[in-house]
Parts: sequence; C-alpha cells; structure tokens
Amino acid sequence: MKEWIAGRNPVYETLKARRRDCFRLFISKGAEEKGRLADIIRLASSRRLTPEYVPRQQLDGMDENHQGVMLETSAYPYSDLQTILATAQERQEPLFVLALDVIQNPQNLGTLLRTAEAVGVHGVLMPLRRAAGVTPAVVHASAGASEHLLVAPINLAQALDRLKEEGAWVIGLEGGPEATPAEQVNLKGPLVVVVGSEGEGMRLLVRKSCDVLLQLPMLGRIESLNAAVAGSIVLYMALMARRSH
Repeated sequence: MKEWIAGRNPVYETLKARRRDCFRLFISKGAEEKGRLADIIRLASSRRLTPEYVPRQQLDGMDENHQGVMLETSAYPYSDLQTILATAQERQEPLFVLALDVIQNPQNLGTLLRTAEAVGVHGVLMPLRRAAGVTPAVVHASAGASEHLLVAPINLAQALDRLKEEGAWVIGLEGGPEATPAEQVNLKGPLVVVVGSEGEGMRLLVRKSCDVLLQLPMLGRIESLNAAVAGSIVLYMALMARRSH
C-alpha cells in the first residue's frame, strides 16, 4: 500500500527517519529551492530519489496542504509493545508511554504525537479498532513527528496490565469527581499516560486498568480542555517530574 505525504516538514521528517520506502518526490515548478525544500532535495538525493517538477495545480488536486512538495511512500511502519519496552531498556530510562483510547480526530492525534515525540516517550499505544490511524493527515498534523515514534496498535486494556507488570504506574486523564488533582499525583518513575476519546473519555475497561485518575485544575469558565491539549499538558508535567527526579 502506498500513500502521499504532503508538506515540507512532514516530507523532510519522513526522509530523515528512513523508516519508509520512498518512491516519488513531486516539487512544484518554480518553487525556490532553499531552506527546508533544499534539505528535502538533499535527503532525497542521498536515497537516490530524483525530484519530479510538476505544475502547482497538480499538487493542489492531490492535497491542499502540500506547501509545494509531496512524497509517495510505503504505508506507516507500526511497531509493537515489545519493541517499545526494549527501547526504554536500551536508553536505560524509566518507561514512558502514551496510550490513546479511541482518539478519532486526526488533528488531535497529530498534536498528541507531536508532543509525545517532543517529550521523549518510548512509544504510543492505540486501539486496534475505532481509532484514527497514522494517516497522511495525521503525519501532517504532527509536523512529521510521527515518523520518529514507535506506534503500536494493540488491545489497550491488556497492554496496560502488561505494563503494570513491568512496574509502570498508569495515569488516566479524567475530569470527574473521582479524579485526583494533578498536583497530588506522582509522575516520576515508569509511567503510562492514558488519554481518552474526545467525546466520551476512556472506555470502562481501560479506565479500570488505571492506577489513578488525574484531573487538571480548571479555574476559568469552561468545563474542560480538549483531548490533545489536556494530554499534552500532562505529558509535559511528566517530563518535568522525570527531569527533577
């Protein structure tokens, strides 16, 4: 299965990560070959991929977010839980995993993947069904960060139980009265951060697998943050706790 990645940063990161096979590189005729576009051409050359210069209208018809460049690649290379665990061991770091329970909006998924890569998680877990996969739209929304992540489609409840056996503390984001205020939750050590779906939150089995439910303080007039914002805040809280530790 092949797909087209659009946009300068997503294309650049895809080439840089070298995890996909790359087949064709389209560049808009007349585009200035400097900055990120020059980097793309250089990376493509290192992979013996010759740019094809096409009319901008052709790219417009393929993806409105192309920014003058598109790359045809193989499908996204998903990973598995064992590889994620091995990565933490290789880095000699306490386990740090993001689990996404039925995130369906590609923009939200891309934002969470971008944050996950920025804070250095060892991997991302997502359900086998009902959730958005790492599509070209998600790659674009993540600015290409998805290309550097280990993402594993898996039975989440079973995976969380396995991670608890490995010594991880499972933290679920929750806005209800049963949740513990964020400042009272220990985010140091081996950790899994679970973010529920945009509308319904975590599913029951996933929720029951959490060791603690964490609630972010809400001092304004709105009742909640969206999944991507809330998840990103907690990931950075966890990063700061790990660094202080």
